[in-house]
Amino acid sequence: MAQQQTEEQPQAGPVPENAPDIPEQTSPEPTSPGDVPANPENVAQPAPENTDTGSPETVPGTSDVVPTADGFSLSGLLDSAKELAGKVFGQMFDWLTSPAFLVMIAVVVLGYYLARFITKNLIKRVDFFREKPEDGKLLRLKKIAWQLRDLIFPAVLIILYAAASPILQNIPFLGQNWLVKIAQGLAVVFLLYTAIRRFIKHPLVQKAVIWIAIPVAVLKVFGWFDEFQVFLQEDARLEIGNISIPAWSVANILIFGSILFWIGRISNSKGKEVIHKQESIDAGTREVFSKIFELILFGVLFVLLMNIVGIDLGALVVLGGAIGLGLGFGLQQIAANFISGMILLLDRTLKVGDYVVLPDGREGFVEALNMRSATIETTDGKDIMVPNVKFIEDAYENWTHKDPRQRYEVYFSVAYDTDIDKLEDILIPAVSKHPSVLQEPEQPDLELREFGDFGIKFAIEFWCDGIDDGENKFTSDLNFIVWRTLKKHDIKMPLPQTEIRILKD
Repeated sequence: MAQQQTEEQPQAGPVPENAPDIPEQTSPEPTSPGDVPANPENVAQPAPENTDTGSPETVPGTSDVVPTADGFSLSGLLDSAKELAGKVFGQMFDWLTSPAFLVMIAVVVLGYYLARFITKNLIKRVDFFREKPEDGKLLRLKKIAWQLRDLIFPAVLIILYAAASPILQNIPFLGQNWLVKIAQGLAVVFLLYTAIRRFIKHPLVQKAVIWIAIPVAVLKVFGWFDEFQVFLQEDARLEIGNISIPAWSVANILIFGSILFWIGRISNSKGKEVIHKQESIDAGTREVFSKIFELILFGVLFVLLMNIVGIDLGALVVLGGAIGLGLGFGLQQIAANFISGMILLLDRTLKVGDYVVLPDGREGFVEALNMRSATIETTDGKDIMVPNVKFIEDAYENWTHKDPRQRYEVYFSVAYDTDIDKLEDILIPAVSKHPSVLQEPEQPDLELREFGDFGIKFAIEFWCDGIDDGENKFTSDLNFIVWRTLKKHDIKMPLPQTEIRILKD
């Protein structure tokens, strides 16, 4: 009876008031076709073990390949690469066959051949471009123009591309000129490289200019120079202790300093050449003017460099104090030589062209008075560099300080049986005929110097205008004259004689 009541379905009836609430059991419904149905018994079931660990799992209801720990599928990567390559080549083909690109290619090629045509006809029609000028008016300018012939082609090419670039930019269906700008930049590089190789012969300077001027020109042509300048001014800095210097200032000092120094050297050389050609001014005054010109020139160039770099000249007061301390200690000798050189030029105790004898016996002509030293050229072609302070502190001989005329002597001997009273009458007229022998301040004269062991010794004194060095042979010429004159009058010069006596025991 009890089992029968359990199996039968209870009928709905009134619920007692004190009956406890029994929760209604419901089974969850699947939310998607791929979901696993709920367990009707509501009992936890163990998850099925996955025995295939080497292959990706396929989720029911999908066909996608899920990446594993070993990587993506090789076939999928190949398909992606093929798709990407197809897109890239397709875009490149569309770009290369676009009207804008074809028009820019045509402009670049047309400009190249047009520049060659103009250059060829210009060289053919202008004489000093066709052949190197050798004579005629304005010869120097013609030679410079002939050297510029190699720059005609790149210059014409730059002009043509510069004219075509804004035209292409303003055409409605084009609006592009980047390829023409690249060609123009290459033409600028070619122009600078040719000019540097043509006009700068020093290999070190040539390489320095190539590695500086050409990159700057490229940046300027493509419009990147302003950004590069901002980078050097703000980001790139040179740190020296607590001092931070922008790289832009360092670059300006190196570049413009080198250029101004080169200009200063050329200007100084040309200016000194002009000053030294002023024959109305004596040599010492010309040398003073040349030194003053050199100081003023390099002082102006220094101030100009400071303004270009952007350094306030008022800030150089501290630097001037440091330089003063350096002159007082480390640069004392250099400062002493510099000041000594100025003193020598101003008081004219030594000037270019003087013949001096140094304390150690070396002698020669003063060839140059420089800022630090004087150059003495000896008669055998050697140069002696003497610090200027030596001419202030030490004694030396200056043969031509007041008067370039010098007195020389020629020595000879005659036998004791010679009639010495007639020597003056026959030798002085012969010596006076030499073109370099002067009659002032004194005429040539004959002096008896000594009665020697083998003959009577004489000396002829005479004056000449100049130094008896390698170019002038005063004493040699007069020795020949004395020898020929004595031989002509049968006057014998004594020979050393030795008398040998044999004594008997």
